Amino acid sequence: MSENRLGKETSPYLLQHKDNPVHWWAWGPDALEEAKTSNKPILLSVGYAACHWCHVMAHESFEDDDTAAVMNELFVNIKVDREERPDIDAIYMGALHKLGQQGGWPLTMFLDTDARPFWGGTYFPKESAFGRPAFKDVLRKVASIHRDQHDDVVHNATIITKALERSPGGPPIDIDDSLLNDLTTRMVGAVDPTHGGINGAPKFPQWSFFWLLWRGAIRYRNDDAKTAVTNTLRNICQGGIYDHLGGGFARYSVDELWLVPHFEKMLYDNALLIDLLTEAWRETRDPLFAQRIEETVTWLLREMLAEGGAFASSLDADSEGEEGKFYVWSLEEVIKCLGDDDAAVFSQTYDITKDGNFEGHNIPNRLANQDLKSAEEEARLAGMRARLLEQRSKRIRPGFDDKVLADWNGLMIAALSRAAVVFNRPDWQEAAMKAFLFIKDTMTKDGRLLHAYRSGQAKAPATASDYANMIWAALRLFQATGDTSTLEAAKAWTAVLDKHYWIEGAGYAMAADDTQDVIVRMAPGQDDATPNANAIHLANLASLHLITADQDYAKRSRQLVETFAPQIAANPIGHAGILASVMDHIAPALVAIFETGEPGTLTEALHCVSLPGATEIAAAAKTDADQISALGGKSAPNNQAAAFACLGTNCSLPITDPETLRKQLAGMRRTTPKQT
Repeated sequence: MSENRLGKETSPYLLQHKDNPVHWWAWGPDALEEAKTSNKPILLSVGYAACHWCHVMAHESFEDDDTAAVMNELFVNIKVDREERPDIDAIYMGALHKLGQQGGWPLTMFLDTDARPFWGGTYFPKESAFGRPAFKDVLRKVASIHRDQHDDVVHNATIITKALERSPGGPPIDIDDSLLNDLTTRMVGAVDPTHGGINGAPKFPQWSFFWLLWRGAIRYRNDDAKTAVTNTLRNICQGGIYDHLGGGFARYSVDELWLVPHFEKMLYDNALLIDLLTEAWRETRDPLFAQRIEETVTWLLREMLAEGGAFASSLDADSEGEEGKFYVWSLEEVIKCLGDDDAAVFSQTYDITKDGNFEGHNIPNRLANQDLKSAEEEARLAGMRARLLEQRSKRIRPGFDDKVLADWNGLMIAALSRAAVVFNRPDWQEAAMKAFLFIKDTMTKDGRLLHAYRSGQAKAPATASDYANMIWAALRLFQATGDTSTLEAAKAWTAVLDKHYWIEGAGYAMAADDTQDVIVRMAPGQDDATPNANAIHLANLASLHLITADQDYAKRSRQLVETFAPQIAANPIGHAGILASVMDHIAPALVAIFETGEPGTLTEALHCVSLPGATEIAAAAKTDADQISALGGKSAPNNQAAAFACLGTNCSLPITDPETLRKQLAGMRRTTPKQT
């Protein structure tokens, strides 16, 4: 057979390529067998639906008959959606890094007939440009090397594959409060003191980094660290990376000001920012953070719902073949929509000028004056934004990737559930539970999760992140609702992780032991754009141990810390997620609120204090107290409202006064490490 086979796929990214003249295969046993049978090397192209440079390479090369003819003659061409198969993407992106190259998408890798990588890159232009060779020249050269220097290819592929099996590290270290306190101080120096974010450009939200920094700020009373996080969040909330009309955050900013976004919107970024903003709001009560959370959840429920109430993956950066066209404005368009008077106010507030603030266009932002105005002025601006949003809705929309991913949904369900409790939004909690039940009921086969769902088909083997993130979601839902079925789901999924993903001495592997089409089972501990599965599950284990008192959870968490200590010693910042979760391992905290009816003053007191990483059982009165082993069957005395605050297995007496609870929580969350 020699045709494009992508027409039967469900991935929006793969379907974007179904009409290419390239004889694409989807990743799978048939494609891999074709490489062996034909003795052709594999050209592996990895991308995702919202990827701008993936679109560029597709238009230049994959839609070009001449380029496609060379690809078809010399290679077995396999197209992978990195979101649908993150395990495949991780292997070959890791291989590119082993080759000393910077990663990115589109990922273009060349594999031998056993699917082992021997060379690759990212974007290749159709004609030589940007210091990169022409794609057709690359194709011919690589094919000739595979044919004429086959022994060298096999040798290199073997070395690279073996390197993927090993995680570099140094001697193990003791990860304690002294180390974490010192690291918190040093991390502050990496943050742009003016604009926030990591120094330089481009700027990404870097949740794992700032989650660790926030936790260090709270635990070690580090005001500079706290300021670094809140300043970063304010700049993100007021910059062009935030969609001031429709809500939601773009993936990153190309400049150091957070002004010019790469306009694609990803579910995971918005989930993680909602969660961090919620925690920061509890500490600061900054109304900007509350407003951005509400606007982003409104966008989520308006534009990102997929089948069954789960959440879709992304919105593209491009529309009409142009990045950001949907989102930018001219001054004339603003005046036409709002009229002269309102346009003058809006333009002054949101940096709209005749010449534009980016390449002749205007990206609405409030970086120049970040403070919110009076309630009356903000209400007037909200009306203007609504009118502009209505006008924008008439434009040709960016592409919408409506596939449901278990891991990204887990992040959003966890964030939305916690925000629902903190801001007393039962409607948000209902949306979180609906998404959870869809994945639990529809994306499960024989007791095992599947990774992706679209067009009535659940497919792709689950990764460790699917389980870790959905366990996090289940635990957050249990804490919020008292629904013990979510706790049972968390325990059952943890058992699957231990049975099929755990590698002794390596941690949780990305792929299960029965995933057939991976050449190596990697068990990374480093964070990517999303937090690492080992990091998320380390925190899950601490919470499960607090709730159930099952010592197996405590034992596994100790094993995880010991396993990754050598890698952390070599690269602590790359393992920020694990280090943040280590704080739960060192000082596991649980708070249970017993209140009936609407949330009362004790719940309000809890939400006035940032307790990052704590297990907060806001609905303790709605569940059997025996389900919370740390409480030892405790309940509110005489049916009055009460709270229990526990550090490890030591729990307070019942607390009935909100101010007493605040003081108790403030004492629990902080420590002064010994000076060395």
